[in-house]
Amino acid sequence: MNWKKVAVFCGSKLGNNQLYYQHAVELGKLLAEHKIQMVYGGGKVGIMGAIADAVMEYNGTVTGIIPELLVEWEQQHENISQLHVVKDMHIRKKMMYELCDAVIVLPGGYGTMDELFEVITWNNLKIHEKKTILLNTAGYYNHLIAHIDTMAKEGFLYNNWNENIIVANNPAAIFSSF
Repeated sequence: MNWKKVAVFCGSKLGNNQLYYQHAVELGKLLAEHKIQMVYGGGKVGIMGAIADAVMEYNGTVTGIIPELLVEWEQQHENISQLHVVKDMHIRKKMMYELCDAVIVLPGGYGTMDELFEVITWNNLKIHEKKTILLNTAGYYNHLIAHIDTMAKEGFLYNNWNENIIVANNPAAIFSSF
């Protein structure tokens, strides 16, 4: 693994399972220990805030990219290494993709799914070839993985999805995969 910067996509809520928070904190610590800079959506709440806080607590580097809309809601994280305020969500996603070497996806909602599928689509279109890791905490992504298998089985995917998407059941498994 020779990543210098990793984009992390995750929820702006904590979810109902305490393990989501625990894995976010554990991943943040591992990123800092491996000196991998985290690039994320710039939020201070939910899993997003938890992982940013953990990276910072363990002397890592965090770059947040947040759209003006969310700044108006006062959701930006003030205690990270660097915060970019951008015009909209599209610019936010593009900048996150450009700054990272790989992507790690934790549990989240619609925004997380949007980011995940855009990066996978860009891989498929050869816009980039960045690995995408699903952190499948407590089986959160089991149904999605099954659906991706169905898309492949039914002939709607152009390549083997396992080539660009890695599934890890805990943060330590991400680092032992490479």
